[in-house]
Amino acid sequence: MVHVPRRDGPPSVHHVAARAGVSLATVSNVLNHPERVADATAARVRAAITDLGYTPNRNARALASGSTRAIGLVVMSLRNSLFSDMVNGAQLAARERGLTLLITSSEDDLQAQGEHLAFLESARVSGILLAPMTQSREQVETTRRHGRPVVYVNFEPTEVDACSVVVDNEQAAFLATEHLIERGCRRIGFVSARAELQPVERRRAGVLRAVATHPEVTLVDIDAGDIDPPGGTDAGARIAAMPADERPDGILGVTDLLAMAVVSELRAAGIRVPEDIPVSGCDHNSVAWGGAVPLTSVTMHGSEMGAAAVELMLAELDEDPAEHVHRTMVLGSELVPRESTLGRAGAAEAAARTAPSDPRRTEA
Repeated sequence: MVHVPRRDGPPSVHHVAARAGVSLATVSNVLNHPERVADATAARVRAAITDLGYTPNRNARALASGSTRAIGLVVMSLRNSLFSDMVNGAQLAARERGLTLLITSSEDDLQAQGEHLAFLESARVSGILLAPMTQSREQVETTRRHGRPVVYVNFEPTEVDACSVVVDNEQAAFLATEHLIERGCRRIGFVSARAELQPVERRRAGVLRAVATHPEVTLVDIDAGDIDPPGGTDAGARIAAMPADERPDGILGVTDLLAMAVVSELRAAGIRVPEDIPVSGCDHNSVAWGGAVPLTSVTMHGSEMGAAAVELMLAELDEDPAEHVHRTMVLGSELVPRESTLGRAGAAEAAARTAPSDPRRTEA
């Protein structure tokens, strides 16, 4: 007597196996490796699929191994709107596909990141989206050995072969630097810190590329010590204390939080922004959009990154691990000029003629 599973919803692979009188493994082989199944058996399975109206679930492979209808997301921090946008995009994309998104934040702590990965494994998620700032090879390889694929978000791995979706951070900094040069800046101060972080490293490369194309422009490196506001406060005070003929005539903060703190210090010292020194950020943190001087920055497309990461995860779950080819999706950036470089009137004009655009995607 063949046991037929109870039907509480759409037909599943279990129902197909019962109808065809075969094992789950045989159904899986018919769906993924038909060459491994005898023609008569495969025909019986396909007939059961047709009779039941079964549609293979993109997440079937993970679910059959005991995982839940959930994926995990570990972000570096939720204090930056880039990561909260990333969460929103991933959550919407997951929900559209009937999946739950479990969210954790490591707060830039590698040990905490490892603990979150272990927790998500214990929650039996199907896969994990990881948005780190540094290489995480050991943690990722451990997670993948346990049967959970990992997709990197806002980070392109160089020590692990894995899918990833990133914004072109080099291009983002290039655009911001070119904008300052177009505003007449010839001595550009680059306020940054923690050069070991991949986004910082790549943004610096973009600054250098822009400066190299303008022989009349020089770069002044200003070490803020950290990428959070206290570093910007210290850097801004040091810039304000420089003699006027040595002071940068344009500032680019590697993060918006750094740039925003620099603006506050310059204004407190009586230096006008942007009349005396235009200032730009580089990661489109919504915290810096308002205030006394709304900050020019570059779009990071966090929501689009989160959604694209879910797409990459589901594609990987849907494929045989032996046949899956990892790929990197790159999103473009656009400059968003505001008062910190254009002044109030100039920013109003720029806003009036600027229409929102979709990020351009390329794959490597």
